[in-house]
Amino acid sequence: MSSQTHIPQDANADWPAPTPPRSRRARRLPVAGYSRMVFLMKVLLPSIAVVLVGLVIAWPELISDDGRFRLNAVRIDQRDAETLRMVNPRYVGTDDRNQPFNVTADVATQSSGNSNLVTLDHPKADIALQDGSWVALTASDGLYHRDRQSIDLKGAVNIFHDSGYEFRSESALIDLKAGTAAGEQTVTGQGPGGDIEAEGFQILDRGARILFTGKARLVMYPAAGG
Repeated sequence: MSSQTHIPQDANADWPAPTPPRSRRARRLPVAGYSRMVFLMKVLLPSIAVVLVGLVIAWPELISDDGRFRLNAVRIDQRDAETLRMVNPRYVGTDDRNQPFNVTADVATQSSGNSNLVTLDHPKADIALQDGSWVALTASDGLYHRDRQSIDLKGAVNIFHDSGYEFRSESALIDLKAGTAAGEQTVTGQGPGGDIEAEGFQILDRGARILFTGKARLVMYPAAGG
């Protein structure tokens, strides 16, 4: 009794060759790309290094003499070595009623002989008042007393109140802690009410009152619509 194997009718048809798993093909490609990248880096990096070294050596010859950076010997005055200078200084504090004030300058110079005295170039002081208004004072020069928290202003002193009043004199003494200012030289000013000229002035109660001392001349302006 013989056994027979049944072959399907389409057994002689062409069957496609088995396809390797995709993961194997994807694994082979990066290996070839990585090898190519390593080869290029081995060739290019030494060349780039040679070019950079050449530029460093040749750079002084590629630029003109006018463009070269040079360090020259500079003599330092002994007086400068004994002082402490600061550009654009700023001092912020509060007075005895906790009202803020702000003092700035172009340059501040402190002598080693007296740490409490600081010379100010073009000082400016901003003082806040209790009623919410403020006063700004500027001058050509100033001397700041750190221990007393006061400033002596000299030359082209200008006092401006945000209510519109402005006064000019040649000197003024500002007490930052007490919130007062005073001057004993001629003062001129103007505001919404008129013009005034006097021999001196006092700013009291943190700007609430301004007194003009000595001989004074006042020119009043009529109220608008009066």
